[in-house]
Amino acid sequence: MTLYRVENFESACQKIIEIYEFQGKGHSVGLHSNEEKRSLKMGLKLPACRVIVNQPHCLATGGSFSNGMPFSLSMGCGTWGRNSISENLNYQHFLNIVRVVHPITPIEPSEEEIFGEFWKKFGR
Repeated sequence: MTLYRVENFESACQKIIEIYEFQGKGHSVGLHSNEEKRSLKMGLKLPACRVIVNQPHCLATGGSFSNGMPFSLSMGCGTWGRNSISENLNYQHFLNIVRVVHPITPIEPSEEEIFGEFWKKFGR
């Protein structure tokens, strides 16, 4: 096991990104914390498909009755890891699912509805 020391949470996230750039992105990251916002920040900031919170990382990534992820020995790393899936591989990935689609009345949002909040915050 390698241990890295950093000054704060933001520095830890930056160190993880540096490690991913060298080692490979996408698989997972573990966090032991009582601060709920940290796991959300990691999920939004880091190129990892799983944020394993307050669980033994080596066991939780493969699924568990106590975390809701499907049991698997193969975990997708998403496009970060050049995979086609970003979840735990399970039987559903081997099913051929047929979707029969018919025309519907289109519901097309305006650009303002899609980007309005973004434009207000960052400009057009």
